[in-house]
Amino acid sequence: MEFGFTEEQLLFRDTIYKYAKNEIVPLCEEADLKSEFSFEIWKKLGQMGLLGLPFPEEYGGQGADVVTCCLAGEALGHAGVDSGHMLALGAHTYLCTDTLFKHGNEEQRKKYVPKLASGEWIGCMGLTEPGAGSDAASLQTTAVKKDDRWILNGSKTFITNAPIANVCVVYATVDKSKKHAGISAFIVEKDFKGFSTGKPFHKMGVRASTTSEVFFEDCEVPEENVLGNIGEGFMYAHQTLEWDRS
Repeated sequence: MEFGFTEEQLLFRDTIYKYAKNEIVPLCEEADLKSEFSFEIWKKLGQMGLLGLPFPEEYGGQGADVVTCCLAGEALGHAGVDSGHMLALGAHTYLCTDTLFKHGNEEQRKKYVPKLASGEWIGCMGLTEPGAGSDAASLQTTAVKKDDRWILNGSKTFITNAPIANVCVVYATVDKSKKHAGISAFIVEKDFKGFSTGKPFHKMGVRASTTSEVFFEDCEVPEENVLGNIGEGFMYAHQTLEWDRS
C-alpha cells in the first residue's frame, strides 16, 4: 500500500509555494505592520483557487481532497504567508463556506458557495460568546420564530473576519430546555436588519486578521436562511470545528 503523496499533489504543493512566495509574501509584512487585512492578498488567494479548494467545480471550487487541502496550507505557511491571512482563510473556508456546503440546501449552496469560493464574498462563523466561549451547549444568543422569520438576539465575540464578512453562519438557541439539542444554525448576511459588528480588536499577534464582536438586536432572518434542520446546530458546530482544527 502506498502512503506517499502523488505526483499531482507534490506538483500542486510546489506550485502553491512558488506562487505564494512571489505574489503574496511580499505584501504580508506591510499588512502585518499596519494591522490591516489585505484585500489584495485575498484577491490573489481567490485567483489561485485557494478559497474554494474542497468544493466541487460546479460551485466554483477545485474539488480537492483533504490531503491536498492540507498541502496547500503547508505550502502557504512554508512560503511565509503571515498567520493573520492564514487564519482568515481558515475561518472563511472551513468554518463558514464548508458548513454552508455540507448542511445547506441546493438553493443555499448555489446562492452562497460560488461567491465565497471565489473570494467575492468573505465569510465568518458566529459561535464564540462572552460567557460561553466555544461551548456550543451554553450559548446565550437566542432565535425566536415570528411569522416567516426568526428574530435573533445576543452577541458573539472574537469572531474572525466579522468586520469584513458578507455573510456569517450563526449558532443560536431556539429551545433552552433541550440544551444542545435546542441549538440551530442560521445564515446571516451583513445587511440584515439588526446585525452589526464592533470595532476590530487590537491583538499581539495575527494582526492582519480582523476580529471583532458581533451583535444581534432583533435581527431578522428569513425562514429560507435556516441552515440545515432545526435543533441540529450543535452537531454542525462540532463537525465544523473538528475539520478546521485538523
